[in-house]
Amino acid sequence: MAQQGPRSVRTSGRAYGAEAADAFGQSSDTRHPLVALAMVLPFAVLLAVLFGGWDAVVTQASSVVGLLGR
Repeated sequence: MAQQGPRSVRTSGRAYGAEAADAFGQSSDTRHPLVALAMVLPFAVLLAVLFGGWDAVVTQASSVVGLLGR
């Protein structure tokens, strides 16, 4: 009979994050769209300045504003 090794226990980062969020009384399932925008916007501006793609950033930002306005 073949021997079986010990089963490995897999933990996911999501489960850990959910436990940490529960400790603070907050849910990590969803994020408000404005919070996500505030996280991404500084990085987008930095990339636009570095690579000269300001027109593309303005176009994408107007698209996001249009989606949030629905």
